[in-house]
Amino acid sequence: MKLRFLVPVLALALTTIAAHAQYGLYVNPVVTRFSINPPDTGDMAFLGQGQSSQVFGGIMFGGYDEFLHRDKVDIGVDIRDAWQHGNNATINSFLGGFIVEAKPMKLFKLKPYGEFMVGDGRTTSALNIAHINRVQFGIYGGLDRPLTPHVDWRIAEVSWGEVQAINSQTFVFNGTAVPNTKMLGFSTGFVFRFK
Repeated sequence: MKLRFLVPVLALALTTIAAHAQYGLYVNPVVTRFSINPPDTGDMAFLGQGQSSQVFGGIMFGGYDEFLHRDKVDIGVDIRDAWQHGNNATINSFLGGFIVEAKPMKLFKLKPYGEFMVGDGRTTSALNIAHINRVQFGIYGGLDRPLTPHVDWRIAEVSWGEVQAINSQTFVFNGTAVPNTKMLGFSTGFVFRFK
């Protein structure tokens, strides 16, 4: 999908934002547990025939622009792209949404944040090269800790979301609907901030 090429373009655009804005770029590893109940038993099952859960791993990169600054929080937009693989299946998630980040707390200088994101989830089956694109959404929360004026350590990010992954009913519907695949993700890494 051509939308995934927007991430580098938007990241470049973030560098031209006015001086009062704060923006950042990140590239972090991500691990996600995908689950579905009841499991798909067909040939196109995203997690594999009869499998109810799998753990995927991959990489995520993105950028954010915090354009609204208040006494205790910064508000902005975040765009990210993540590639993950597991059990021969793949998912490419291109998401955008709003971020609300607290100012650094005096104790330990921690900055909690929360995000709601929606976008495109492209899934490929474990047993077939066919793929589909469907709406994906997620809720993200985490803790950053400033290490230098321009580098934050993303101590942890936890996410929960859903996507209608490729399944045995995608191309031939026989009356049995397959539920959305649920995702529980974890990430850590570094954020590079600019003003």
